[in-house]
Amino acid sequence: MLVTLRENLDKAEVGNYAVGAFNCPTLESVRAVIEAAEELQVPVILSHAEVHNEIIPIEIMGPILVEFAKRASVPVTVHLDHGSNLEIVKKAIDIGFSSVMIDASHMGYEENVKTVREVVEYAHGHNVSVEAELGMMTSSGIGGEETAGGEAAEQNQPSDYYTDPVIAKDFVYRTEIDALAASFGTVHGIYLTEPDLDFDRLSSIYKNIQRPVVMHGGSGLSTDEYVTAINSGVRKINYYSYAAKAGANAVKEYINENTNLFYHDFTVVAKAAIKKDVKRAMEIFSNKGETVK
Repeated sequence: MLVTLRENLDKAEVGNYAVGAFNCPTLESVRAVIEAAEELQVPVILSHAEVHNEIIPIEIMGPILVEFAKRASVPVTVHLDHGSNLEIVKKAIDIGFSSVMIDASHMGYEENVKTVREVVEYAHGHNVSVEAELGMMTSSGIGGEETAGGEAAEQNQPSDYYTDPVIAKDFVYRTEIDALAASFGTVHGIYLTEPDLDFDRLSSIYKNIQRPVVMHGGSGLSTDEYVTAINSGVRKINYYSYAAKAGANAVKEYINENTNLFYHDFTVVAKAAIKKDVKRAMEIFSNKGETVK
């Protein structure tokens, strides 16, 4: 069933768990995610990242995500990930998305507030939830979707881009967003080194904003790190890079082991690997202390 982000995260708040948000730029990935969620009977978020328009335009993939959500036996939010402007937000809402993210984190603070507020007014008028970002998540350089940016990033420490808990309170109050993507040490892409997560900062953000916190760069953490993040207020975890890598590795192995090759076999192999990876992530996000082997 199709539900808003607020509906999904309100229940996550009561149950002290996180809902996985999985970018789905292919039919294999969306099938894998929905099948995993239905087998575990957990809520889920199907995401389309604006950057993935280069792989498949939102006009094509968007209606597919919405249709899968409506047919699902579990609560499903269809979410625009890292929308850059009101135009793409409106397009997603017209398609039937139940949640949108406006990412104006690269702007100055007042401009960020103004941009987000405009999106909130439009989206809430259409019963659509809004996520926004304060602080910036850097990219590992492998599979990352955004970076802190250019020469300035090289001159600063990663913590310079972390979300300030005090400013976060003002930001949420003024924008009236439904969830806040906060920066506390995760990165987009594949981790090249062990992440150094600032859980004290995360707890302060959650306490100050009284809203669900979203963790971007959510792939590749340890079970303990996921659990600590959830217990510190994270209610939505974005997960993509490691599932996509699992699919690619499975196809590579299949090619190495077989000679009579057909493209459709690659899609079957990739789907099975992605499903196994996201199913394990979903089990961890449920915060019940058990994982799929």
